Parts: sequence; C-alpha cells; structure tokens
Amino acid sequence: MISRRSVVRGASAFLLGGFGLAGYAAGIEPHVRLRVARYSVTPGRWPDSVTPGHWPAGLRLRLAAISDLHVCEPWVGTRRIAEIVQRTNGLEPDVTVLLGDYMGAHPYITGEVPPDAWAGALSRLRAPLGVHAVLGNHDWWEDEDALREGRGPVIARRALEQAGIPVYENDVVRLSKGGRPFWLAGLGDQWAFGSRRGVDDLPGTLAKVKDDAPVILLAHEPDVFPHVPARVALTLSGHTHGGQLNLFGYSPFVPSRFGNRYRYGHIVEEGRHLVVSAGIGCSTAPVRIGAPPEIVLIDVTA
Repeated sequence: MISRRSVVRGASAFLLGGFGLAGYAAGIEPHVRLRVARYSVTPGRWPDSVTPGHWPAGLRLRLAAISDLHVCEPWVGTRRIAEIVQRTNGLEPDVTVLLGDYMGAHPYITGEVPPDAWAGALSRLRAPLGVHAVLGNHDWWEDEDALREGRGPVIARRALEQAGIPVYENDVVRLSKGGRPFWLAGLGDQWAFGSRRGVDDLPGTLAKVKDDAPVILLAHEPDVFPHVPARVALTLSGHTHGGQLNLFGYSPFVPSRFGNRYRYGHIVEEGRHLVVSAGIGCSTAPVRIGAPPEIVLIDVTA
C-alpha cells in the first residue's frame, strides 16, 4: 500500500531533481564546462600517394574550430572568450577557423559586449596558417541596417576584419603547409534573411578554386551538405548547438530542415565528410543539456 509519506517523499525527490537539472542546464553545462571534441578524418580527396601533376601526398593538417559564441553578458563575455582562446592556442592547430554567430541571440542578458571588444579578444588566437572566419545567421539578424538594406558588410564582419581576422563570404583562400597546398572556402550565410533566403553561393564559391588541391568548406549551417560535391574534402559547420537540449542522442528542436540528421558530430554520407560543432553559446535561452560547449579539433590525414 502506498502511504501518504511515500507520495510526499516521491514528489519532493521529483521536484528537487527537477530543480537540480534546471540548475545544471542553466548554470553549469553552458557556462562552466568547456570540452575539446577531437576528430580524426581521412577524406577521399586527401590522397596517400604522389601522382605526377597533382599535389604532394602526406599532408597532415590540424584544424581548430570555434562556433556560435553568441557573445553577451553574463554568459559569454570577454573573460570567457579569453579562456577559449587560451585553450585553442594550447592545442597548437595549424589553422583556426571561426564558424559564425558571434552576436548574442537571446533576451536573457545583463549587457551587450561591444563588437570591437569581442573581436579584439578573438584576435589573440594564434595559428601558423592563420585565423579565418565565416558569418552566421545571427550576425545578419542582429544588424538591422543590413537587413533593411538587403546587403552587408554586417557589423560582425567589420569588427573581425578590423581586428585582423579575414572573413569569407562566398570566397576562397589558398594555403600551404610544407609545400602542400589546400583551399579554405567560406560560404555566405544560408539563413541571412530567414531560413529560406540566404546570401550563399556554393557553385560560385567553388568556381574560385583554381587547381585540384583539396578543399575545406566552412559553412555556418550544415543544411548545404547534401549539395556539397565530392570535390570538397571536408565541410565544417556549427549553428545547431548540438541540439542545445540533447536527450539520449535526440534533440526535440534542431534549427535545420533536416532535423537531427546533421545535429552534431562527424557525419559521412556517400564518402563525403561533415563535422558539426556544438558551439559555445546559446540561442533562445541560456541553457544546455547533453550538449556542452566545445572547441573542435580535427586532424586531417591521408
């Protein structure tokens, strides 16, 4: 027989558990934890033998990726960015990439961080082959002038470039490590004017690649991945926050028309490789469960 006392105890435990989970989701996971998610990727477009007339083999490349900072106080301010920068530099990547959404994205803030302040903090990132950035949807959505005029450059791009960090919107750059070339291709944001209208141009971007060296594509939203050709060795994305609320490997809301398909991690489809970061900050509300903030470290080898 169930006693009144056992019912009260059960209800109390449920409430305390609920408060504990809420406290963890709002106070611990999103703002205290910071992990390094490590991947080893061997793309098909990263050959393991020297072919006459082609790029040399044996390119070993270490990339660090930071996504979705959503800078605002008290959640991700310059002190938190300094911690992220120090951890990232300590990983000794060959190249560091920033995958967009620098601007804050929820109303639960105590103050804004000036763009020159957060961009200045990011300018302390160090990598032999440089730091390279693309923009995200919130970098457009938080710039009313750009939305009204239907064009950039948005505030976030100007801040990053003034801090010495190049920003790619449908543009490419050719880099080289040990005499072995590769391309970084940065896609314009796919949701700049809403989830159905962007400033992205994948064919136009890849048309700027002028030789057969491997290509790494930076695309804030992973939704472009089904359209990425095999010519691209690796695609790096953020945007989804790993679902932000992740329950047993499933998230009830993922900001993607593909749902959980590209929610998080290393995804391989038809021999093509995608890595999606859970990012750093939050949107809608400053909570995370099962999707802690992370720096992504990827070793690309033949």
